[in-house]
Amino acid sequence: MEGVIREAIHNLKYRYYRALAPELGGLLARCLGDNPIDATVIVPAPLHRRKLRERGYNQSELVAREVGRLTGLRVEPGWLKRTKNSAPQVSVANRGERARNAQGAFEASGDLRGERVLVIDDVCTTGSTLAACSAALKDRGADAVWGLTVAREA
Repeated sequence: MEGVIREAIHNLKYRYYRALAPELGGLLARCLGDNPIDATVIVPAPLHRRKLRERGYNQSELVAREVGRLTGLRVEPGWLKRTKNSAPQVSVANRGERARNAQGAFEASGDLRGERVLVIDDVCTTGSTLAACSAALKDRGADAVWGLTVAREA
């Protein structure tokens, strides 16, 4: 991840530039327009409540809400909760440790049978966070789960 997108994500997450969320959400909505999927709902990747309290907002939720607005898909931020306050994936050394870091970190709620869920996050490093979110959603009956991120960390 380089350049303008890296800077935009960093500014959204750490410098409180919430005004960047509609721009990043617009990029994802255009991506979905070009590459449609059969999702029924959008679920943003959640932050642990401590991180949410520190930051004051979930950047993935802001982006997801814009994608929902532009695509007409409903957004359900309450369906997925981060139960484990693990280290940020970017600070974890290798793929195996990142997988262990994310494993069991999420819990879904409700009866999700029949739902086809699009999980939106800001950055994908190894895919461990998206895989853990997907597992939690499928455990509650989701028929299908896709992941969509603004950027991929190489």
